[in-house]
Amino acid sequence: MVQLKTDTSIEAMREAGRVVARLLAAVREAAAVGVSLRELDGVAREVLRGAGAGSPFLNYKPHFAPTPFPGVICASVNDAIVHGIPGDQRLRDGDLVSIDAGATLDGWVGDSAISFTVGRARPADTRLVDTAFQALEAGIAAAVVGNRIGDIAHAIGTVCRTAGYGIPEGFGGHGIGRSMHEDPAVPNEGRPGRGMPLRHGMVLAIEPMLIGSGQDAFHPDRDGWTLRTSDGSRAAHAEHTVAITDAGPRILTAL
Repeated sequence: MVQLKTDTSIEAMREAGRVVARLLAAVREAAAVGVSLRELDGVAREVLRGAGAGSPFLNYKPHFAPTPFPGVICASVNDAIVHGIPGDQRLRDGDLVSIDAGATLDGWVGDSAISFTVGRARPADTRLVDTAFQALEAGIAAAVVGNRIGDIAHAIGTVCRTAGYGIPEGFGGHGIGRSMHEDPAVPNEGRPGRGMPLRHGMVLAIEPMLIGSGQDAFHPDRDGWTLRTSDGSRAAHAEHTVAITDAGPRILTAL
């Protein structure tokens, strides 16, 4: 069931979103060759602590997971698409990194993700990351009252497929509010004009995930959390929490 948010609730979610934006900026700044993913998680924890916010990621345990999630960020490197555990792996020159993070503030949740390269970037990785953000922008532009969920999905999928990238089936965006995952699901590929109508007060986490080789196949890592490309190619992920309003889409997780 979709929970429509009041304008006051959207303002409260904006405050949670600002915390997420600051967290991601701090992690991005700290990411360098030799830094461990666990150290980046520590940076994120400090931002949350300073804001008086909690983490919707920490100890989260969906049905597929063998253990509760141990970090406040998902840190996915190179062939990891999403849900990477922030452990002792240290970043190397040229690594492609995706950081997904959330914050809970006064009972409301924000969720956002960025991708970037550490050190010297491969041209192919730069294009992949740029396309992920272009797909996100296209999805947000379609998130207007009167459109449908399928219009967002189609906008994202068109950007990804036109650029020659794969899309992991079954993973995409979602509603968000008091909980990190609410209805409706927001696929990264679909048919325009189909699905649930978009209404003022809906808040969605829109999040394209791209596989660089153009293949869609992926598999779970042995840790039970990380999703990896099946052919070892690199992946990118971008996400914003977006409120659908009569005045147009409003990004809640921007600085």
